[in-house]
Amino acid sequence: MRELADHLRALIGRDGPISVARYMAEVLGHPEFGYYRRADPLGAAGDFITAPEVSQVFGELLGAWCAVVWQQMGRPDPVRLAEIGPGRGTLMADALRLLRKTAPGVRDAATLHLVETSPALRDKQIEALAGEDAHWHAALADVPPGPLLLIANEFFDALPVQQFEHTADGWRERLVDRDGEDFRFVLSGTITSPPIALDDAGNVFEICTEARELAGAIGARVARDGGAAIVIDYGHRTSGAGDTLQAVRGHRYHGVLDEPGSADLTAHVDFEALGHAARDAGALVYGPVPQGLFLERLGLRERTEVLCQSASDAQAADVRAASRRLIAASEMGSLFQALAIASPKQPPPPGFDDHP
Repeated sequence: MRELADHLRALIGRDGPISVARYMAEVLGHPEFGYYRRADPLGAAGDFITAPEVSQVFGELLGAWCAVVWQQMGRPDPVRLAEIGPGRGTLMADALRLLRKTAPGVRDAATLHLVETSPALRDKQIEALAGEDAHWHAALADVPPGPLLLIANEFFDALPVQQFEHTADGWRERLVDRDGEDFRFVLSGTITSPPIALDDAGNVFEICTEARELAGAIGARVARDGGAAIVIDYGHRTSGAGDTLQAVRGHRYHGVLDEPGSADLTAHVDFEALGHAARDAGALVYGPVPQGLFLERLGLRERTEVLCQSASDAQAADVRAASRRLIAASEMGSLFQALAIASPKQPPPPGFDDHP
């Protein structure tokens, strides 16, 4: 982590203050010192826990979602079953286990593709998916053409955002500068075009260009080749002001500029912006709907009770508690949203029947 801080100081010393997006990109993805390059950040011993690590039901339901969408697509063979940001491979392992048991047709037709840049996490995925004929890629664009079933769970929140602050003089971009050995936020000396109509000084607006471009690429892909993508992440349904950039270390909030590379950096996903980008590329967009509602529509309660039937009382209590964590409004149920991007030739995907 000292090396990453030194790298950032040298970068700022050479080029001047850098954008928040550049800071995020360097901290998370630097090829040698980046947060996602150095270790596995997931789990109780890491910095955060994602839904697949909470309960196997999450991955199983997304596997079932893929099976239904595959049937809606006309059962193409082959079909690309892909995940971007697969974490430890837990979600995909759970999805594949369910597909083998309940929908062997889609499993037989599917070629498995994982988009991952972290060597540490790729090793975890290889272990979790031992015995599977899986292919790893550095970018979604590297996944071979053809009908696509795509899962993106807690991926978009880690893409770098630019931040703009509305001042008395107009909009200025927020930048990261050196402050001796430390770092600090400063504002650009130039006025930028207003990214949103706001009047109150102090408001912050975030733009994630990379997220919009990826949503557009997904939309173009499924519009051309057929298929659908399910995007689940925490964020806001409509575009608006707000400073959502945060750092998490050891399951606790951490200073965004403190010890770069020691903590995860994320920002809330702008689902309205993703939807616009995908629609502009020719796809249909469904949602977003709250994660809790989406999972309940897919049968979370029923699947939970099936698992409890063969469990001890203590195990059943744990299974039910984990499922509640996924859907409760006070936990992950309302903060996290689900968005589907689909081919216009297909009916609405499961969970979105009344949410065009």
